[in-house]
Amino acid sequence: MEAIELKRVSGEYGFEATDEQGNIARLDNSLSSGGNNFGVRPMQSLLIAMGACSGIDVISILKKQRQDLQGYSMKIEGEREKQEDFSLWKTVHVTFNLTGNIDADKAKRACQLSVEKYCSVAETLRRAGCTITWEANVSEV
Repeated sequence: MEAIELKRVSGEYGFEATDEQGNIARLDNSLSSGGNNFGVRPMQSLLIAMGACSGIDVISILKKQRQDLQGYSMKIEGEREKQEDFSLWKTVHVTFNLTGNIDADKAKRACQLSVEKYCSVAETLRRAGCTITWEANVSEV
């Protein structure tokens, strides 16, 4: 079983989360809800987690295919439900940007496999009712 320790360390809602290896993530509430920009908001952290999870998948797949990936970035945009008590992610769109001496079809397939099959965070969001779309931009250096 994995464990995370969470401590309030800044203002009313500024937290530091520490994993078992000592890695620290900073979280906070939005300014409009009393936060002070100490860290990312908890719902944003889900999008960050999905990006990291998917990034690891895509890079790993392309590495196994001996593709020369030289640059990698993502943009993740999401829209939440409009509810009073809580609001889940309703839609998420991911834009993958890959550069290098890589086969565009292999790169797009790696992105598809990540979002639709391997990324556990994406699957968690999907099971909560989120629709995830994606696109991949591939360019040579």
